[in-house]
Amino acid sequence: MKIQRVIYLSLGSNQGDKLENLQKSIDLIAQKIGAILKVAPIYKTPALGFDGNDFLNTCVKVSSYLPPETLIERILAIEISLGRIRDKSDNYSNRTIDIDVLLFDDEIIFSKELIVPHPRMLDRKFVLQPLSDIASTTIHPVTKKHICKCLEACNDDSKIEKTEYSLVRPIPLTEKYNYIAIEGNIGAGKTTLSKMMSDEFNAKIVLERFADNPFLPKFYKDEERYAFPLEMSFLADRYQQLSDDLAQFDLFKNLIVSDYYIFKSLIFAQVTLQKDEYLLYRKMFDLMYKEITKPDLYVYLYQNTDRLIRNIQKRGREYEQDISPDYLNKIHNGYSNFIKTQQHLNTLIIDVSEMDFVNNPTDYQLIIDKINNH
Repeated sequence: MKIQRVIYLSLGSNQGDKLENLQKSIDLIAQKIGAILKVAPIYKTPALGFDGNDFLNTCVKVSSYLPPETLIERILAIEISLGRIRDKSDNYSNRTIDIDVLLFDDEIIFSKELIVPHPRMLDRKFVLQPLSDIASTTIHPVTKKHICKCLEACNDDSKIEKTEYSLVRPIPLTEKYNYIAIEGNIGAGKTTLSKMMSDEFNAKIVLERFADNPFLPKFYKDEERYAFPLEMSFLADRYQQLSDDLAQFDLFKNLIVSDYYIFKSLIFAQVTLQKDEYLLYRKMFDLMYKEITKPDLYVYLYQNTDRLIRNIQKRGREYEQDISPDYLNKIHNGYSNFIKTQQHLNTLIIDVSEMDFVNNPTDYQLIIDKINNH
């Protein structure tokens, strides 16, 4: 299990649109480092140690799974992306954005890249004041004093002025949703995306147990004979799994991601079953469907048929190699009809036909942004 850490960062800007620089930095921190839990008020302060423009300063509380070395790498990358140019000298200078790590849980870190707690934070009122606003009772790991007491003891007599400006806290995905179901046609990448999201957000994952179904290989060889036992076994297994897993949230994980939703059973049954079989199946399904927890977000990954065929061939499951484009089109049409009729379901359709979210971090982040901004 990943280790969740609470990190406090100091942010400052005295070049360009300073308020916009702070907001952009917070947005990027939320995207690349972790969830923003608190944002301090913004203070206007004079440049310290050099003749320059006034700064706007604030602090943020962040929850992150990143280790220290990765954290500092991403902070430097964020600064560069926002136009920060670092002078090779040790002299202070104007800057579009300055992000400092103040506290990393209660750890004391001495490395070439990072020293925590920040060695000069206790001498800087423009750091301690906004930090105290959001972490007054947090204990400094070296002095063993509360941050509010560190502020009282600070000898910095420079003038700081609380402003009326405010920053928008990006709401993390884990606060928006408790349960996300990711769906798609055969080979769309729903299981892969579910695993990637589970890893990034430390979410509980619910994966369909298709590999354990003894009827699946038989079905692809003789659809008419094995369609009904296949669909009934899938329905029973999906109902049991979702009922068990969604009934209890993990103590350390407040998000569940599944690579299927039980309505998938009905979609496939419409395609594979004869009319009389489907009518019987539908009665069973309707009884179960009433009892299943509905997802907070239903994500449908669309891929065109040619791409699906290539994906199926690439992953090499022997019993899938004879799946026809016509069958895949019928499955997609079933999903389309389902989505149109389920107006109460919070649905997001993402076209991933031209994406490679497994190997391209930009594509993966685009999907996460779409989910987060939906």
